[in-house]
Amino acid sequence: MPLYSIIARDKEGALERRQAVRPTHLQHLETLGDRLVLAGPFQTEDGKAVGSLVVIEADDLEAAKALFEQDPYIKEGVFASWEISRFALTINKSQGR
Repeated sequence: MPLYSIIARDKEGALERRQAVRPTHLQHLETLGDRLVLAGPFQTEDGKAVGSLVVIEADDLEAAKALFEQDPYIKEGVFASWEISRFALTINKSQGR
């Protein structure tokens, strides 16, 4: 099954909103089960979240869009912009980190 990524950037000043929505965002990610490959925030040098990267398995681009559009960060207006595209996981050295 192909992989799809979403690269999203938060709205300016959205950190407080992001933190309020985070529990439901994490619950949503858990509902993806094995379709979720990886997820995490982009951060400033002082560790404040400013965007997200999520990679999922989906049948096709339309199915990936449908899953991503259910994310509370999108539904609750945390993101200023996002891009969804097919993704190839070529090298993965993250295990055990």
